Formats: sequence, structure tokens, C-alpha cells
Amino acid sequence: MSEAGTTVAPVDTDRDKGIEDWLTDTRVSYDTVAASYADQMREALDAAPYVRAALALFAEKVRSADGGPVADVGCGPGHVTAHLRELGLDAFGFDLSPAMVDVARREYPGVRFEVGSMTELDLPDASVAGLLAFWSLVHVPDSALPGVFTHFRRVVRAGGPLLVGFHVGEGSRLKSEGYGGHPMKVYVHRRQPAQVAALLREAGFTIEAQWLLSPDADVPGAVLFAI
Repeated sequence: MSEAGTTVAPVDTDRDKGIEDWLTDTRVSYDTVAASYADQMREALDAAPYVRAALALFAEKVRSADGGPVADVGCGPGHVTAHLRELGLDAFGFDLSPAMVDVARREYPGVRFEVGSMTELDLPDASVAGLLAFWSLVHVPDSALPGVFTHFRRVVRAGGPLLVGFHVGEGSRLKSEGYGGHPMKVYVHRRQPAQVAALLREAGFTIEAQWLLSPDADVPGAVLFAI
């Protein structure tokens, strides 16, 4: 997810917003922009060779761990889920936004997409061979991350890889419009790789690698591999 749109100075969103508030705001915002977001993201991987390399490595690690179903949590319009399937994985997607899921099902018929929240991940214990959360954590407040990562640890079977991608930086910003000028109300959280890695370790993961993407950009990205 990009940060295009109106922003304000960093704010302490965890103090003032309960979990239902930010979930509702995120759901409504992405329902509003679903079609235009899909238009912008449809070819995004074509211009992102290092991201494709991370996905290829993730696919290789899933296969080396004997394969199985892979969850793309916060899948949006499904372009990354579809790419994982092109890489030979049995990938399926979850997203908080029903409109995003509708777009994904329409764009990629035959691929499984379901509405769901990573804060209450409706998957059985040790049921997936790998899990991807690609820039879908950027709207999750700090206070909710430990619970989200606990769910990730619960559903990924032993030895299965986790790949997370996120914006690098400090603080949180309000995004009030985006993707064609549509109104939104979501907070975008930037984090340092060390912060995310520490929370993953606390949830029981072992960090295997971290990559910094576009370090000279205004908002760099990072990907972390863990098992």
C-alpha cells in the first residue's frame, strides 16, 4: 500500500482509538477505493523486481518445507495472491474489505478469497505452510501487532515461512484521501525493521533475513523473512 493522499503530523493513534474504530475505518476506506486501488496495483509487481525476488524466495521456502496452502493476509485486490499461484503455490487470500474481496474474486476467478480480519484470524492451528502479510500491517496500530503476530504464529505450521512487508520510518500519519482522490480515514504507521523483528521474536518467530527496499526513497520499504 502506498501513502498517496493527504496527511497530517504524526499522532498517537493507539491512545485514542479502540480496535473496532480502526478496523471499521480501514474497512470502509478500502471498500470506497477498492476499484481504483485495484487499477493502480494490477501491474505493480512488473515494476518491482526486488519485491518479486522476495516472493520467489518465499515460494522456494514453502516448497522446501514440503508445501501446502499459503495465506495472503490483507490480500487487497488479489494481485500478489495470484502471483504466488503463478509461482506454484496453493495460495488463498483474506482481506478485511468485502469490496476488495469482490474485486479479487472478479479479477482472479478460481482463486479462493475470503473476508476476514488478521486480528481474529479464522484459520485452524498449524493449518498453513506459509503466510504473507505484504504491506497489510501498515494500518494496524502498535497495540494490536502482538495479537496479530500471535495469530500468525498459531496458524503457520512448524518450519513454514512468514514474509511481512511494511513502510520504514517513524510515527503515524492520517491518510484522508487516495487512489483517485476518494475519501479515506486510515492511519499509516511507519516502523523500523528492528521494531517489527522484536515483536515477531516475542510471538515465537525466528528472523532469518531482512531486506531494506528503496533506502533513498522518501518512504523506504522493508521485508522480513521468519520461521
